[in-house]
Amino acid sequence: MFTKIQYIKDYTKNLPLFSNFIYKLDENEQLNNQMFCFKNVLFCEKIKTMKNRTWLIGFSTLFLIAFSLSSCVGIPEGVTAVQDFKKDKYLGKWYEIARFDYRFERNLDHVTAEYSINKDGSIKVFNKGFNTQKQKWVSAEGKAKFVNTETEARLKVSFFGPFYAGYNVVDIDPEYQHALVYGSSTQYIWILSRTKTIDETTKKRFLEKAKKDGYDVSQLIWVNHE
Repeated sequence: MFTKIQYIKDYTKNLPLFSNFIYKLDENEQLNNQMFCFKNVLFCEKIKTMKNRTWLIGFSTLFLIAFSLSSCVGIPEGVTAVQDFKKDKYLGKWYEIARFDYRFERNLDHVTAEYSINKDGSIKVFNKGFNTQKQKWVSAEGKAKFVNTETEARLKVSFFGPFYAGYNVVDIDPEYQHALVYGSSTQYIWILSRTKTIDETTKKRFLEKAKKDGYDVSQLIWVNHE
């Protein structure tokens, strides 16, 4: 839920295809007549000038980034997002009840998220939390868009340029008072509530579902709001 530039660092370091490609380009930088052979593609382009090389690097890098980021806005395998989702009912302020120990949220308590509508129709995201180590409030503002239709609770959230992360509401009560949110994999999970606490029945239901969906719920951090 609470994402900063550190998310980009965490994400890009896990792109072996991207990092390996850049490494190979650097390794052969001094060769004027380098051959680039793309794996599984029967095509080779001979690079004769630095201008051509720069163009190919830029084009290929953009392609690899776009390809890699497409998986970052997914949903865990076998999981379905809430259907017949009511966007307007979801807007407003939510308290973060529980999460995993993310570096971009480390030492944060009193975490909240507020959702509103931007002029372009996207959803404005404003996250705020108190850093207990630095003894100060920190915040981040981003935007969210629906991956498919607005009646399916699959969204993508960005806090930094074109980089998006998956935001999937997978369980919510009829009154939109408590929500279980997954990222694109079983490494990202948040439990949200309209109040600073959550009842035991809802808590148990969310934990049972998360466990069934492949999450290690023993790793959850319960956020302090006192």
